[in-house]
Amino acid sequence: MKILAVGRNYAAHIEELNNEKPESPVIFLKPDTAILRNNDPFYHPDFSKDIHFEVEILLKIAKHGKHIQEKYASDYYQEIGIGIDFTARDLQQYAKEKGLPWAIAKGFNNSAPISSFYQKHHFGDLGQLNFGLKVDGELKQKGNTSLMLYNFDQIIAYMSKFFTLKKGDIIFTGTPKGVGPIAVGNRLQAFIEDQTLLDFEIK
Repeated sequence: MKILAVGRNYAAHIEELNNEKPESPVIFLKPDTAILRNNDPFYHPDFSKDIHFEVEILLKIAKHGKHIQEKYASDYYQEIGIGIDFTARDLQQYAKEKGLPWAIAKGFNNSAPISSFYQKHHFGDLGQLNFGLKVDGELKQKGNTSLMLYNFDQIIAYMSKFFTLKKGDIIFTGTPKGVGPIAVGNRLQAFIEDQTLLDFEIK
């Protein structure tokens, strides 16, 4: 399986990082070794002093497909979840300044905590999902899928032009505003609507 992710998919998040609004979805990948499951703790690595949380709705691909038309894209995922795209912001910024790839800033071990997955209509209208992240009980991020620049079906159609999607692949669909740094001792809780799906500690 592979992890595909969309950057810059919420306008307010683009503004908070002073990035340009993309003309098409910004795509990057994480290796399968990035996955952190079962609310296991995240151990802060020593190679970064500025790791940020980015909460995101996840899609799990249900069947093999490529060059998928947008009108058929919803057939290719049946389950959703929530995850955190941990980003070593200092490593990412250095790479950007040097014009270098920033794969290590996004794809390091355990940089993708993920929840269990639920049938996609479990939470209601996919175009109006509320989701967010609390750190030590304080709400840090809150988003709604209606604010996405590219919706789920558009993301799948676009990604499938370049990557063959396979059953079990996971798509991170973008983060809303409010991203920020983590510290040892923090407790992170991610939710969709009123259901907390991730709850783990930083060690």
